[in-house]
Amino acid sequence: MSALITPELVALDQNLGAEPSTVIRHLAELVAGAGRATEIEGLYADALAREAKTSTGIPGGLAIPHCRSAAVTEPTLAVARLSHPVDFGSADGPADLIFMIAAPEGADQDHLKILSKLARSLMKADFTSALRAAKTPEEIVTLVTEIVAPVAAAPAAGAHTNAPRVAAAPTGAGTTGAAPTGNRRLVAVTACPTGIAHTYMAADALVAAAKEMGIDLQVETQGSAGATPLAAGVINAADAVIFAVDVDVRDKGRFAGKPVIQAPVKRGIDEPKKMIEEALAAVDNPNARRVSGGGAAASDSVSENEHMGQKVKRALLTGVSYMIPFVAGGGLLIALGFLLGGYDITDVADKVVLDNSLWNLPDGGMLIYLGAVFFKIGQLSMGFLVPALAGYIAYGIADRPGIAPGFVAGAVSGFMGAGFLGGIVGGLLAGIAAAWIGSFDVPRWLRSLMPVVIIPLLASIFASGLMFLVLGGPIAWLTVALNDWLNGMTGASVVILGLILGLMMAFDLGGPVNKVAYSFAVAGLGAATLANQAPWQIMAAVMAAGMVPPLAMALATVLDRKLFSPVERDNGKAAWLLGASFISEGAIPFAAADPLRVIPASMLGAATTGALTMAWGVTSKAPHGGIFVFFAIENVLGFILAIVIGTVISAVAVIVLKRYVRKTPSAESIQQNNTLVTA
Repeated sequence: MSALITPELVALDQNLGAEPSTVIRHLAELVAGAGRATEIEGLYADALAREAKTSTGIPGGLAIPHCRSAAVTEPTLAVARLSHPVDFGSADGPADLIFMIAAPEGADQDHLKILSKLARSLMKADFTSALRAAKTPEEIVTLVTEIVAPVAAAPAAGAHTNAPRVAAAPTGAGTTGAAPTGNRRLVAVTACPTGIAHTYMAADALVAAAKEMGIDLQVETQGSAGATPLAAGVINAADAVIFAVDVDVRDKGRFAGKPVIQAPVKRGIDEPKKMIEEALAAVDNPNARRVSGGGAAASDSVSENEHMGQKVKRALLTGVSYMIPFVAGGGLLIALGFLLGGYDITDVADKVVLDNSLWNLPDGGMLIYLGAVFFKIGQLSMGFLVPALAGYIAYGIADRPGIAPGFVAGAVSGFMGAGFLGGIVGGLLAGIAAAWIGSFDVPRWLRSLMPVVIIPLLASIFASGLMFLVLGGPIAWLTVALNDWLNGMTGASVVILGLILGLMMAFDLGGPVNKVAYSFAVAGLGAATLANQAPWQIMAAVMAAGMVPPLAMALATVLDRKLFSPVERDNGKAAWLLGASFISEGAIPFAAADPLRVIPASMLGAATTGALTMAWGVTSKAPHGGIFVFFAIENVLGFILAIVIGTVISAVAVIVLKRYVRKTPSAESIQQNNTLVTA
């Protein structure tokens, strides 16, 4: 096993800029420079993506940016001790000790155990004090090596590197020993997206706080170093459960009926004592939230402080994210069907597919047959649009028990003609009903039936019954009215719609507003025909506008290189292809570094492009692919010209803003934007 850290991976007392992104960039360069990563950009992008999910700053002036990356060839630690601390999102202020953990995508368990042990050691004040007092990179390497080297030996009492189940009893206490008379028993689960650092640090913070409070607490860490589930007897004896997680808890049904406190994993590091106090209070509160027998009630899957608007937004984004693959694949297949079989394929596809085969080709030969097959597969895929949207909105609220009633409500919406809007309403109703039913405190013998029989049955009756009896008709009327209004739009009103869609596509580059515009466009594709081309026009406007931001940033780095860092110039090279492919996220590195100038400039060009495509009657029968689905675009020259004009406008605008608007965005604004664009 090679060394985790070497002197060349240590930067001491340097000023690496004022933002987390610049520090992470420098550390990625150290890793690549040491030959431990195949490229800087891939590692940098993966680390920034992880940072955007949850800030990695922790109390004590520390930050642990970390990721798994295909660019990393061996597990590595890079360390920076900053002369000018940088705000990584910790509640107690900026960090001066930065530890970047870089793991390969397929890192072996021994390496992952080392990395997790290092992360846990950072919770010890004597270790971090020694790191701050070190004079040379070699001293840093020695200190770190002394921590991680004993991994192969038997773990000391209380050090659970391979058993994510720890007890808050005094050192040496067993994990199944009886708690002192009168003491409360708690169990907890910690988990973060990468399972390297925060998972274990939250576990140790909770254990330390519980020990100080005299509480029996046992933790299951569901991390990358392996997970040893808590014993059933331990769970049964617990009075309450704490979930400090950023991902789904594995096998959550084990904790069914327990009062639960849930929050992001970082809160387990920042406020462990407060979480334990809340769990103790929940034990004596008959109205406290509980883990449902179905695996997760609505309240189980959200932060305690999440208000209703956030819950609804999260559920809607969940539904859209699961719906998009059905639409993207289905839409492209329909476009290929038109390409091979012509526009008349819509009239004959069913007959051709059912009556013919590869050995019995229809009139027109192989092209007509394949065109009919592709069109029919795409049409069937698009038929899942509303049910998938509704099903996964319900899933976002109630976890797996919400999927079946959500799909049913979506199917009812499609049957009644309520479409996309009906799917949203039906999904919300199904999710709320499933979550509410799942919160019932039922006898243990009934819990196993809740997720597979009782919740789907009752929630389907509630949500789909309301759609049939009350809501479906009015929503269907509204959907028809909206479609008629879109079909009747001409002149200036069409241009205004394109402008609005363009603004939305560039506002947050893949965030909630961007997804709303995109979902609005793809929802109408199934209803488009040669006589009703408005949905195809909307799709073209959305796709063209979404291509502008990355293309504009790429062009700007060519027109005025001095305004951009070497990193941004490298990102600009990649942004050409990303923009051409309709991947708006290609502009995220630029927006993350300078949101107050990049985003307004992007919106200006994207709005222009959206307006022009609508004015020129450009249509797209494909929901994705950018310029590479030119065969599905009508008036492709107008499509390209609109994109070029918008790209030039945004590129010139960002150059002007960078030259003459010198205000630098704060770290807080950048962090907020990073969170937005990855929502």
